[in-house]
Amino acid sequence: MRAIFIADAHLRQPGDENYRLLMEFLAGLRGNVDTLYILGDLFEFWIGYDPVPFTHYLPLLDRLRELVDSGVRIEYFEGNHDFHMGPFFTETLRATVHPGPAVVDIRGERFYLCHGDEVNRKDYPYRLLRFILHSPLTRVATRTVPPAVACRIAVGMSRESRKNHGRRRHRWDYAAMLRAFAAERFREGCRAVVAGHFHQPFIDRNDDGTVLLSLGDWLTHYTYGEWSDGTLSLKTYGTP
Repeated sequence: MRAIFIADAHLRQPGDENYRLLMEFLAGLRGNVDTLYILGDLFEFWIGYDPVPFTHYLPLLDRLRELVDSGVRIEYFEGNHDFHMGPFFTETLRATVHPGPAVVDIRGERFYLCHGDEVNRKDYPYRLLRFILHSPLTRVATRTVPPAVACRIAVGMSRESRKNHGRRRHRWDYAAMLRAFAAERFREGCRAVVAGHFHQPFIDRNDDGTVLLSLGDWLTHYTYGEWSDGTLSLKTYGTP
């Protein structure tokens, strides 16, 4: 079995470099991968309207549909930029959508998979925002709020998030926080923890066989995870 893990592409427009490279990468997975795990923030903004109003994402959605048609299974873990994925993912792609973290069995091994935005339990303003974004009320809003309005709100929220990103990184040691969080999951019996969100690519292999994989991103690092022949690895697109 071969599985791929990606997170944090924050795709915007098809002409962007990261969008183009991700399209290339996904095309190369056809016939080579059993499962694609998307651990959140694939999009700069997504909420599951029906039909899909975000025409700039149609090339990517077509590529994902090609993957599914070739036999690849998709599991999507919602992030803080994509939530309530909607019928395209659940019906057209027949993807398994996780609104939060989940323990997934991969060839008899327990993997704890998450976007990672719930790791920092002390970021109370963000935890409130996440609760609102993932609430049933927000899902219902897709029936009344026009997509253009939702996009304008999302752009404003993204701008504020980027402004606060440096302050948060100065205040908290995200790598240490993620390692402490993973240690709790290992004590609960998980073999591996895979997370996105922090945009920091690294892999820790512990003496007891447990593994922590922080996926990095598809913005500047172009990193992803791979599970093959019982081994979890951190890879960079475009390198051997």
